[in-house]
Amino acid sequence: MEILQIREAKASFSAVVAAAERGHATTISRHGRPCAMVVPLADGQRLYPPDKPKLASYLLGVPESLEVERDDTPLRGAEL
Repeated sequence: MEILQIREAKASFSAVVAAAERGHATTISRHGRPCAMVVPLADGQRLYPPDKPKLASYLLGVPESLEVERDDTPLRGAEL
C-alpha cells in the first residue's frame, strides 16, 4: 500500500485512481497523519453496500401500525 501526502495525491490523482482499478489501495496523509484512503471499488462496496436497507424503510415496512402513548402532562418550570 502506498502512502502519499495530500499534495502528491492531488498532483497524481489519475495515477491513484488507476492504482485502485488495479486493486491497490492508496493512503493519503495530511501533515504525516493518515486522513483518507482510495480503495478499489469492490472493497468499498463490501464496506458500504449500496443496497443496505435504511432504518426509515424498515420502520415504514412494519405491517401493523405502531400505537404510541404520549404523556400530555405539562413540563415543570425551570428556575433560572
